[in-house]
Amino acid sequence: MKLLITGGTGYIGSHTVVELLNLGHTIVIVDNLANSSTEVLSRIETITGKSPTFVHADICDRSALDCLFTEHRFDAVIHFAGLKAVGESNDIPLSYYHNNVSGSITLFEVMASHGVKKLVFSSSATVYGENNCSPLDESMPTSATNPYGQTKLMIENILFDLAKSDADWSIACLRYFNPIGAHQSGLIGENPNGIPNNLLPYVSQVAVGKLPKLQIFGDDYDTQDGTGVRDYIHVVDLALGHVKALEQLDNIDGCQPINLGTGNGTSVLEIVNTFKDISGQDIPYDIVPRRVGDIATVFADASIANNLLGWQAKRDLAMMIEDTWRWQSNNPNGFA
Repeated sequence: MKLLITGGTGYIGSHTVVELLNLGHTIVIVDNLANSSTEVLSRIETITGKSPTFVHADICDRSALDCLFTEHRFDAVIHFAGLKAVGESNDIPLSYYHNNVSGSITLFEVMASHGVKKLVFSSSATVYGENNCSPLDESMPTSATNPYGQTKLMIENILFDLAKSDADWSIACLRYFNPIGAHQSGLIGENPNGIPNNLLPYVSQVAVGKLPKLQIFGDDYDTQDGTGVRDYIHVVDLALGHVKALEQLDNIDGCQPINLGTGNGTSVLEIVNTFKDISGQDIPYDIVPRRVGDIATVFADASIANNLLGWQAKRDLAMMIEDTWRWQSNNPNGFA
């Protein structure tokens, strides 16, 4: 298939591009490079022996997208592009709504005008809000507590309405839990701008000496060690979930939400201690007060992904952390 991958040089996008290229698909990436680097493209080529077509453009740029769809006859789109930092979204909400929601609407309109109505959308488990109990399943009510989560929820609702209005659309909304890890080659991995927002890149940057100390937000939750529990999934398993969703789009009528997670929870301290054991590095940390909106335990019910897509996560926590450490220790400054 010929596929358009928006945000394809980002963390999850680049790993998905690797898996798709290895399967022989023709890939065109469109990315504005706001959170990524063109160095990713050469790393992808080193891993796969193949080079995707790259277009430096923004999904909010209708004319650029229209030219792209005129030049290429795409079979489907995987839509990763978007701003993704929860904390930052509270500071600059208009940027998040403009980039994520308006940009997605522009993409969907251009897709429709060119008759491309097969889509895999990068959503998030943040759409489950704070009031559901784990394991979280796709039938539960949705809500959001920050602008980032609101954008994901708005886009999902747009896609549900779009699919209801036009039966030709086949859409998989993949609700990620907590992606970690890196490609086993150590050539690509998570490369956040500035101070990391997520646990694993923060831990790995402390381990490599780039940051002095980790902050753990709360140790008084009702969990086995008092720290928050989350469902961590290897980014390669996540990428393979996109491949499976793409392969099953012909069997999806309308818009189908699908959880991608392991179905298991791991605490912050379990992550820290496992990382110490695997890396051999000390991870100094301070316990600080809980963050507003954080809840004790979040993990997935991934049975729809298993039954509908034939997918399940296979890589365990040790492999997730081994691959994270290989990436970070080989690339202490990321792609710089």
